[in-house]
Amino acid sequence: QVQLVESGGNLVQPGGSLRLSCAASGFTFSSTWMYWVRQAPGKGLEWVSSISPGGGTRLYADSVKGRFTISRDNVKKTLYLQMNSVKSEDAAVYYCAQDRAGTSRGQGTQVTVSS
Repeated sequence: QVQLVESGGNLVQPGGSLRLSCAASGFTFSSTWMYWVRQAPGKGLEWVSSISPGGGTRLYADSVKGRFTISRDNVKKTLYLQMNSVKSEDAAVYYCAQDRAGTSRGQGTQVTVSS
């Protein structure tokens, strides 16, 4: 079955950096668009970024554009999210997903932003 396992969440200071990873299994990762979505406390799921199967197309929400970078390694079946210049409003549980709405997602990894 599909498994998506996120890791890398941590406490980060404003302006700091963090790299999230998502190990995928149970489906043809190299043929699948992949997504990062997040959920801040008390809010709904928010789409963050998308990447095409080959990695040639990358899309970002306006709120993270220029600060976050999505990437993938199809050999390792792993999705990444490099987070730079982190802001307090980036604090959330981050999920990797097989769809933009986050319907099929992993268990998430917590990103806390605090000085």
